Amino acid sequence: MEIADLTSLLGALQVFSIKNLIMILAGGVLIYLAIKKDFEPVLLLPIGFGAILANLPLTGITDPVEGGFLGVLYQAGVQTELFPLLIFIGIGAMTDFGPLLENPKMALLGAAGQVGIFGTLLLALNFGFNLNEAASIGIIGAIDGPTAIYVSARLAPHLLGPIAVTAYSYMSLVPIIQPPVMRLLTTQKERTVRMPYTEKPVSKTVKILFPILVTIVISLLSPKASPLIATLMFGNLMRESGVVERLTKSAQNEIANVTTIFLGLTVGSTMSGDTFIQSSTVLILGMGLLAFVLDTVGGLLVGKLMYILSGKKFNPLIGAAGISAFPMSARIVQKIGQEYDLENFLLMHAMGANTAGQLGSVVAGGVVLMLLSGAF
Repeated sequence: MEIADLTSLLGALQVFSIKNLIMILAGGVLIYLAIKKDFEPVLLLPIGFGAILANLPLTGITDPVEGGFLGVLYQAGVQTELFPLLIFIGIGAMTDFGPLLENPKMALLGAAGQVGIFGTLLLALNFGFNLNEAASIGIIGAIDGPTAIYVSARLAPHLLGPIAVTAYSYMSLVPIIQPPVMRLLTTQKERTVRMPYTEKPVSKTVKILFPILVTIVISLLSPKASPLIATLMFGNLMRESGVVERLTKSAQNEIANVTTIFLGLTVGSTMSGDTFIQSSTVLILGMGLLAFVLDTVGGLLVGKLMYILSGKKFNPLIGAAGISAFPMSARIVQKIGQEYDLENFLLMHAMGANTAGQLGSVVAGGVVLMLLSGAF
């Protein structure tokens, strides 16, 4: 081995710390969970690999000044907020808001499913986080990875890594986290309420006008939410128009897939040992879980209120679908309902609440940004 090579190796060892080793192992754990346990693999796999790359010494891979490709991607796609917005176009193109339009009262559950955001924000302030940091942690309660990344990249970019990992990890744990809360807060009688699905046809005109009007109204009420809601609704407009099938398929597949790869790698690149291994990371993980539980509780409580007001004809389990984890949460509602009555079909009702939760999370993210910027 030449002296120059030996010097380079010694230099690498000097900057390589136990924290870097821990984060390389953590990246390996994320990859394991993605492959073996199928936990949000499309995100956790690139995030895990990005975390490994970020902790290798002397590569310069996360330094945009040195031309490191992860650093360049971070500047181009996360700092500019481009990647989350492109993903929202894909989400909009894949989302059918028909069940919500057929049953508009489900919007109440979508609003209730965001209560964890603001409850966690207040808790984070008590743990010593500043307002921007607390808001970024609270937005984990949106249970929406792109929204969490969008808001935290603006308000607290130094917390982007733990916030993104927490958001996507808990999204993958919907089938584990929600059922115990659902069983705890509902009675067997409530869980067995049948809600026959009577389709109320929604015209194509209404489906086309919906994304346009939602974009206008929400942009006027919450200007900071405009980029989020506009991209989501533009994707949905392409879907419902029926005249740009090629573009719709590209948004659903090529654009969403390529952007997801880049977003995952860049989020992983923020997980360097020195910045990620902090006591605050443990707090963020704990408060993220609390936000998720509070969202589920909020939706269930409003569901129980609707159960009472409807003369016990509304199944409160549907309230748990008022979060943005679409369509996983709606499927969980269907599964739990059929555990107690095999002939109870709640999926379409739950899909309405779930799409409302998707909209609610975007609006909540915009409201948080608007309040902190003072733009009333």
